[in-house]
Amino acid sequence: MLQGKKVLFGVTSSIACYKAADIARTLVKSGAEVQVIMSANATKLISPMLFEHLTKKRCLTDTFAPSPEMKVEHIAAAQWADVFITAPATANIIAKFANGIADDMLSTTALACRCPRLVAPSMNTAMYENPVTQRNLDRLRDYGYQIIEPAVGLLACGDTGRGKLAEEAEIIEAIEQAVTDKDMYGQRVLISAGPTQESIDPVRFITNHSSGKMGYALAKAAARRGATVTLVSGPCNLEKPFGVETVDVISAADMREEIMIRADMSDIIVMAAAVADYRPAYVANQKIKKDDGGLNIELERTSDILAELGAVRRPGQFLCGFAMETENLLENARGKLARKNIDMIAANSIRVAGAGFGVDTNVITLISAREEAQLPLMSKDDAANEIFDHIMNMRLGY
Repeated sequence: MLQGKKVLFGVTSSIACYKAADIARTLVKSGAEVQVIMSANATKLISPMLFEHLTKKRCLTDTFAPSPEMKVEHIAAAQWADVFITAPATANIIAKFANGIADDMLSTTALACRCPRLVAPSMNTAMYENPVTQRNLDRLRDYGYQIIEPAVGLLACGDTGRGKLAEEAEIIEAIEQAVTDKDMYGQRVLISAGPTQESIDPVRFITNHSSGKMGYALAKAAARRGATVTLVSGPCNLEKPFGVETVDVISAADMREEIMIRADMSDIIVMAAAVADYRPAYVANQKIKKDDGGLNIELERTSDILAELGAVRRPGQFLCGFAMETENLLENARGKLARKNIDMIAANSIRVAGAGFGVDTNVITLISAREEAQLPLMSKDDAANEIFDHIMNMRLGY
């Protein structure tokens, strides 16, 4: 997503500015060109030389410093950038951006930028919650800035509350979203992900090996491409995708309820979750004690959410399911496509190296009424984009 992209990176004098070095390094490793602009106070906390070594570009700090290229640097930097991110952003720089103050290199460049602009606040909780700061952030939103909300935690001053710089992964994801073509703008996308857990008693449950990585990759891909995304997620040990409404569920019944509430409002539904096919017919109120004999648990079928969606789908709605198989992959996937009245199946086999649960790659065959497209081994992020490429082509009639 960031290969060849030009990132203008503002760094200000929050104590979290040391984290900016890691962000810059990640951006460079991802293939981006990074130009850092530091406020004068930020240079008292971290050396510009560090950023110059990481980015292989001269760090900009002074509006009136001589330019080796004989250009107006704040204008040239603004015109060069594909995206402008300030992280960390102090209350001071937020106030400057919000009120059009241009009295240093960073604020002057910001005023000249026409590319997507992002701000990641980092400050003491009282400063962040101050009505003046909140008004300035609202004003930035009105001006088209995207605010990467700070986290809650222990701050450098010893206070605990909201004001910590957002996690690096969230900031990188926000930058990726900002520079990605918005070919899915206006599409409302509903995605399910992860396993479900079906209780046996208050201690035990039945589940499966799904990690949720494929569904989360799909949610991130759709959000990057401009869609309004809701992710209904079973229990997963994954960071919530930036810019995505995430609804946490536990059981297959929970997932069905949340999916069906939102289904009619969705243009595209992708059921990537590994929903339990069976659940215990009876859930014990107390922990089942072990004894010397065996234990028989009567199971009953859960609802087939995808088939139910196929039966009640509205005109123009696109339904995509997933088929994880151990044998007869294509035959079983074709049968599922027809039985459930859906548009496309993403089929993969747990027997194929690099595919299946818990890994970061996948090998998928996309099956629809018009084609069977075998995708090579690729990351789940790339596979998610391929899936949406096919979905959007089918929706547009290509």
